[in-house]
Amino acid sequence: MTPQLQQAIRLLQLSTLELQMEIQQALDSNLMLEAVDGTEPETQTDTEDSRNEADAETAAETATEAAETSAETEYSQADSDLGTTATDIPEDLPVDTGWDDIYDSGATSYSAPAGDDDRDYLETHNSGSESLQEHLTWQMEMSPFTDTDQAIATAIIDSINDDGYLGMPLEDIHQGLLESHPELEFDEVEAVLHRIQHFDPIGVGARSPGECLEIQLKQLDPDTPWRDTALKLIQQHLDLLGGRDYQQLMRRLKLSQPELQEVIALIQTLNPRPGSAISTATAEYVIPDVFVHKDKKGQWRVELNPDAVPKLRINSQYAGMVKRADNSADNNYLRNHLQEARWFIKSLQSRNETLLKVGRCIVERQRAFFDYGEEAMKPLVLRDVAEAVDMHESTISRVTTQKYMHTPRGIYEFKYFFSSHVGTADGGECSATAIRAMIKKLVAGENPAKPLSDSKIADLLSDEGINVARRTIAKYREAMAIPPSNERKRLA
Repeated sequence: MTPQLQQAIRLLQLSTLELQMEIQQALDSNLMLEAVDGTEPETQTDTEDSRNEADAETAAETATEAAETSAETEYSQADSDLGTTATDIPEDLPVDTGWDDIYDSGATSYSAPAGDDDRDYLETHNSGSESLQEHLTWQMEMSPFTDTDQAIATAIIDSINDDGYLGMPLEDIHQGLLESHPELEFDEVEAVLHRIQHFDPIGVGARSPGECLEIQLKQLDPDTPWRDTALKLIQQHLDLLGGRDYQQLMRRLKLSQPELQEVIALIQTLNPRPGSAISTATAEYVIPDVFVHKDKKGQWRVELNPDAVPKLRINSQYAGMVKRADNSADNNYLRNHLQEARWFIKSLQSRNETLLKVGRCIVERQRAFFDYGEEAMKPLVLRDVAEAVDMHESTISRVTTQKYMHTPRGIYEFKYFFSSHVGTADGGECSATAIRAMIKKLVAGENPAKPLSDSKIADLLSDEGINVARRTIAKYREAMAIPPSNERKRLA
């Protein structure tokens, strides 16, 4: 495999953000490359560049010319899979994306709403928010702690995880402090913990969900309706609440169904993960590689995102410095940079053409999805697209990973549109994505007092002509983070 083909393949599998970094690095290291800003023509001046490239090639000796021509020939013949004029990428190229990566039920989709022009999407913003530990440390420093208590508080805060819970037993924290404070009593550590548990957010540093909810309930006004009953439920019957055993709860607490609903509604106002109120994660947004929209004739169109990748061209001033029949070190340096720049630009063009070709094929195959939604998704595998666009499956694998499509329905990763299939009663096929959408719809419309079991969902799908085993329903449900029926049960 030639270095030029390796470069083309490497660029193809980069995400848009990674590609922008790669382009910037190339601009910094190769004086022959320059970016075309928005005020200039989109394509480089063919006449000028052709003349400069011809001068560079004729300036080399016969041996150099032969070597460059050979490299160009190898690159051209190997590069048809990348959208230029060639035949095939070698069949033994390793596929760098596994089956689970392509057909995983968690294939990325972003439901960012489209604007009036169907092209608006979120930009990356760094909120610069403080971490939970920083937030707690600031409160500790503002509290009247002694030096010893401050050391204890620091050790406790360092042990609190992102959910706001104490990540290690309090006894271990005590033991760790004995080395620097030999006379420290366990009660002192526990007392500092109780003070931290009343920092903002309330309940942080709790050792269990029950303790976390109990701390928050005790902070409420004593006159809050059902506060004491909710405390009793949390302290004595939290396992019954977790198991949705409402009949037992009504008997144990001597409550009617409406009264129990009031108690549960109060508990649901609490935060079982107080640390989440102080988010440390910076939102990561994606830049779509292609846009999908409907034209005036009602046809779906796919086009590249012009802002995703800066346009490059050969710097005519430096290219003109390459002298004919000059084999000096400086001239060879310029000539080599010129050749590398040409290869880099060709690799970028190949990447763009391949993205566009694969994107159009996906939209053509999944037109029903764009018209009607997830339930209309068709079965699609790598081989289908590879055969349609006359490329190798390894190339399709690279193109569909970390590449995104902006559509009127949201932003989706290319591989989101790939899924396996199951048979239907009439001998047809239904995609796994469509089945998951149907399951989600059935669960959303179920009676909360009597949620649908996996077997019942399988029966309902069977009535629609889709034969899916109960264990398959369970697998899809778990992949969508939908709890089992006993955990979905609610009071009517």
